[in-house]
Amino acid sequence: MMLRNIITIIAILVLTGCQVATITKQEAYPNMYKDKPVSILVVPAINQTTAADAAELYATTIAKPLAEAGYYVFSIPFVDKFLQREGVVDGEQVSNVPLDKFKDVFDADAILFVTIKSWDTNYFVTGGNVTVAAKFELKSTVTQESLWKYDDIIIHNTSGNSGNLIADLISTAISTAIVDYVPIANTVNQRIVASMPVGKYHKRHGQDGKDKGIIRSKANN
Repeated sequence: MMLRNIITIIAILVLTGCQVATITKQEAYPNMYKDKPVSILVVPAINQTTAADAAELYATTIAKPLAEAGYYVFSIPFVDKFLQREGVVDGEQVSNVPLDKFKDVFDADAILFVTIKSWDTNYFVTGGNVTVAAKFELKSTVTQESLWKYDDIIIHNTSGNSGNLIADLISTAISTAIVDYVPIANTVNQRIVASMPVGKYHKRHGQDGKDKGIIRSKANN
């Protein structure tokens, strides 16, 4: 009987440990509902990967989900060219620019900083995948405070699944080598931006505070 009770307790602890703690958008991002930013300026990403084109591919896929979330998004190519003229060519340099400077120059309400942590093609004997991971943080140009942050990872499976080992090895090698990163980057951006409280130009603006499903660990990372 005692053994059975011990097993039951262990099972409960395991199940409890596997549960993912979720909170509402209001609980996760109270500053977003307080500051109510309207416009977002996206600066060059910090690229921590060996993929030289990772930041560029990210930049081509971030404006659309932000606009669909109800925000005015400054032209990313224009912002990039402006920063380059000022001698700022990468995300590391941007992180050292005072936020109020962006307010003075662009009159932007908030700045989106992104760190690309993984942009890898993985190939192994029985399969392969492509991993893209990024961390996002939106900061106010007025209060300098963090308004919203989240990080996520997409693992895109490129393994063959015909059941024939040799055929699958060949299929995996080919599909992993020629995989298009843009749709994957787009999926990462859309998934992460979905956690952001919607902006002024969205029909649910101010009404999504009680929306649940924000993973606490991802929001507070």
